[in-house]
Amino acid sequence: MVSGMTQKLPEFTNNDADNAADIEMNLTGMKCPLPVLKARRQINQMAPSAVLKITADDPAAPLDFEHFCDTGGHQLLSSTEQAGIFTFVIAKSAG
Repeated sequence: MVSGMTQKLPEFTNNDADNAADIEMNLTGMKCPLPVLKARRQINQMAPSAVLKITADDPAAPLDFEHFCDTGGHQLLSSTEQAGIFTFVIAKSAG
């Protein structure tokens, strides 16, 4: 868990109350390629197997994050959509 990490940007939130994700990112309002680029920067700072939860509203996000996980070796644990808001839960690759 990355609980010792302090983030100064408002789009990042440590998620100590919910053990499902170590870090959450709210990337709503951003269009391709920004959500994936910001997620990549964050996941590169995380420990192997740590979990990142992302919310985004870009219609291209589901395909972008699926490709991001496939090419990066990360595991897409879940991908859901509700009222135009997509939620992705990604486990960082162990290697």
